[in-house]
Amino acid sequence: MNRTSQISRLKQLQSFDLLVIGGGATGAGIAMEAITRGLSVLLVDAGDFSGGTSSRSTKLVHGGVRYLEKAILGFDRSQFNLVRDALHERSTLLRIAPHLVRILPIFTPVYSTLELPYYLAGLKLYDRLAGRHNLKSSYFVSAKKALTHFPMLKSEGLRGGVTYYDGQFDDARLNVCLLMTAVEKGAVAINYAKVVGFEKVQGKIVAANINDKISGDSYRVKARTVINAAGPFVDGIRQLDNPKCKKILNASSGVHLVTTRRLCPSDTGILVPKTEDGRVLFVLPWLNQFLVGTTDQPAEIEKHPEALEADIQYILRQMKRYFSMKLERSEVASAWCGLRPLVSNPEEADTAGLSRDHVIVSAPSGLMSIAGGKWTTYRKMAEDSINTLAKTWKRDDIPYSRTSKIPLAGGDHYGPHIAVLLQETFGLSSVSAQHLLGTYGDRAVEVAEIAKQGYSQRLVPHLPYLEAEVIYAVQKEFAIKPSDVLSRRTRISFLDAKAALTALPRVVALMGELLGWDASERQVNEEEARRHLI
Repeated sequence: MNRTSQISRLKQLQSFDLLVIGGGATGAGIAMEAITRGLSVLLVDAGDFSGGTSSRSTKLVHGGVRYLEKAILGFDRSQFNLVRDALHERSTLLRIAPHLVRILPIFTPVYSTLELPYYLAGLKLYDRLAGRHNLKSSYFVSAKKALTHFPMLKSEGLRGGVTYYDGQFDDARLNVCLLMTAVEKGAVAINYAKVVGFEKVQGKIVAANINDKISGDSYRVKARTVINAAGPFVDGIRQLDNPKCKKILNASSGVHLVTTRRLCPSDTGILVPKTEDGRVLFVLPWLNQFLVGTTDQPAEIEKHPEALEADIQYILRQMKRYFSMKLERSEVASAWCGLRPLVSNPEEADTAGLSRDHVIVSAPSGLMSIAGGKWTTYRKMAEDSINTLAKTWKRDDIPYSRTSKIPLAGGDHYGPHIAVLLQETFGLSSVSAQHLLGTYGDRAVEVAEIAKQGYSQRLVPHLPYLEAEVIYAVQKEFAIKPSDVLSRRTRISFLDAKAALTALPRVVALMGELLGWDASERQVNEEEARRHLI
């Protein structure tokens, strides 16, 4: 379950039914879907798994209340279908990844008497769309009760609000759990492995050339079909196949910030329904900190998008409009930017109007590309991809999808009894036990075993991450660079950028011992991590 073992399997097998390009939510979901339906699968990513958009979401498993509003006001069936599918998938994720997904109530304050019935009716429709998958019913909250529970809101003009329920998750952790599960079932998954070209026979792709960005080695891999699930970089892979193909994606940037300042209750989020430019803003408790986002601006596609100061100031400005206290720039512990891959529509000037639904496009070469979509619907996107593949192959012997019933790594025997075991058997504190349980599920015991061997110290004092998690990330979770550990296997850099820099030398030392880095390799890895921690 480490990168070295995956390289060994690639060299041994060399030929697969399916090559998946992209190790984010969509690619990981396709690998899981394919391997559980009897296909041999190799997944590669040019960077780390969930190194892009899939680690930079708003951390919500949701139908998308703003998409529902657009569906109704714009008579947009694609937005409506997206919400319906996402609400169904929301309940699936709560079932198959109980250690990483939780139910979160979200309060929407309303400052207009006329808008109260509008929001209440809309959120009741949201409940109805979920049907038997509805989590809990939304309900009206009076202004007096709202200010009791949310004293940080501005009281002037507050008419009340509506509380509804959605899911919250750790996106990067879910991504790696997806891949761990797929690999345990027989898939091969390799990060930092870039597809640099295709080989064709009579115009059809029969193999791909892959460059190992860690070792510099090259591999030729045969594949019956290649699925392009590269997120914002889908068009780049399509142009590698055919330089003249037309682009199918636009991108928008979503900036989020994190603060330790208490902005909402630890058990409830807040949805600001209308910012200065008509968008929505979430204020959410997340991993014992508070997350605020997101922006939605047209963006150029780049490997390492950064949160611009103008976007951070935009978010702080919206907070000032709705909250009685002022969030200072100095209180922002971390900020990041993610690129949303949106299906292109030349008639839409505003990225907020583009559909978040997904499309599947097949090229004459046989390259299948999947674009658009959202985290919550990754499993549905994967199922649609393999169903399309079965039709293309004209095979009726590929079994139906069963991924909605397969627990992800850590979810098989998840339960509160594990936290008790971690405290009683391994002597961990209650905080450490709850942290490991909520991060690794029933596999927390494996991390505790490592901690018991002398790696029970925290990487930084004020965050719960242990040295043992660095070792586990390398041995079991494909981590190969310090940024893999600090940004995605743990979430230190997303929670506190300065804390990540503090932890970096110890992470480099631990990884260096495991991976056999000499002094120069340690220095190179540390310098690279300082540039790209998020």
